[in-house]
Amino acid sequence: MPGYVHPDFTAVRETLERVGLPPHGPGGLAVAVYHRGECVVNYAAGTRNRQLQPFTEDTLCVAMSTSKAVVATLVHVLVDEGRLAYDTPIARYWPEFAGGGKGGITLRHVLSHASGLYAVDDVTRSARDLEDWQGMVRAIEHTRARHAPGTSFGYHAWTMGYVLGEVVQRVTGLTLAEALEEKLTRPLALDGCYIGLPPHERGRAADLIMPDLVKAPVPRGLWSAGFKVGDVAFGALGLRTRPTEALAAGWPRGLAHVDFNSDEFRQAAIPSVNGMYTAHSLARLFAPLAQRGVLEGERFLSEATLAEATRDHGRGVGLVVPFPLRFKLGYMRPVSLGLPVTVLGKRRDLGVASPAAFGHFGFGGSGAWADPERELSVGVVANSFFGTLPIDLRTVALATAAAYAADARATGRGR
Repeated sequence: MPGYVHPDFTAVRETLERVGLPPHGPGGLAVAVYHRGECVVNYAAGTRNRQLQPFTEDTLCVAMSTSKAVVATLVHVLVDEGRLAYDTPIARYWPEFAGGGKGGITLRHVLSHASGLYAVDDVTRSARDLEDWQGMVRAIEHTRARHAPGTSFGYHAWTMGYVLGEVVQRVTGLTLAEALEEKLTRPLALDGCYIGLPPHERGRAADLIMPDLVKAPVPRGLWSAGFKVGDVAFGALGLRTRPTEALAAGWPRGLAHVDFNSDEFRQAAIPSVNGMYTAHSLARLFAPLAQRGVLEGERFLSEATLAEATRDHGRGVGLVVPFPLRFKLGYMRPVSLGLPVTVLGKRRDLGVASPAAFGHFGFGGSGAWADPERELSVGVVANSFFGTLPIDLRTVALATAAAYAADARATGRGR
């Protein structure tokens, strides 16, 4: 459905064209929206590389942490099938995982960022290690958690995907890519959903256009010294976040030297970060999650599993991220701007869908979320790195436009 915008949702296209693209230089963005099971937006604009090739609805783009929600959804499907359980120790499925005193960690702990396994520095010597699946698995088997499971939480920026992915492989006997194909891509007829880009899809891939700040090779010691000072300052202010823990969790050594557009990075399986998707695939994946687990008359996920996966499992400021989050099982509540508004007689915060909404955002502006109250799902992919929430508000603007369009349509006030 290339370049399609339903007349009731033209505000989404207008929002993309107004705030979605960089004011200067290359960069593109695609957005897709499902409402009540119908694709009402599938639209792209801008360029997918520095050669100024167009960013289209068919373009595949690295979605950074949005990929965590895709892997989590795969886990929920396997829970629904009875092959996994949230509170069973991971070592039951992966015996070697118990090394380093981790025998009590469960899928629930990992999915809610409460396992203590957030420090990528503990399992890598260099960011290039992230491209070596077996090496990462072995390192995780031997590492120790930084706190007892369930006693605190710290955002698992890189590590979550390896743990969940290896569990999926152990219980299915498939590679992670094969499991995604069998459990998500084929049943939902997704047009672009990969963790580990197949070589034959290279021609659809967008290049990430990174800001100089991300690529700057700042000496690790300088970062570390500054962050230790930050620990003291944060502690004096009574804040839970520790900048040194944030560095250990989110910035593996040598990351500035990794080429995010290389075949090596794209074709590796780095499930928390390097999944490549179309916006349409993300919106369609979340469409049944916005409709009690059903899409086009077919049951994708049971209501019981969906309810458990999307209830709050932790909230507040954690050890890694210095602003409040509400963790579910592999999802978060979409961002709130804290500005109260009343829509259809219901009090909401501007920029957040509804209290039951959930999803995930990724560094650089990508995101996917579902709003069951509105039966609305949205997928966004972007290759121009303005930043991430709460800095990059493009996703908030697109979500707000989609939500208000859905409200107007529901009351017969659509265009």
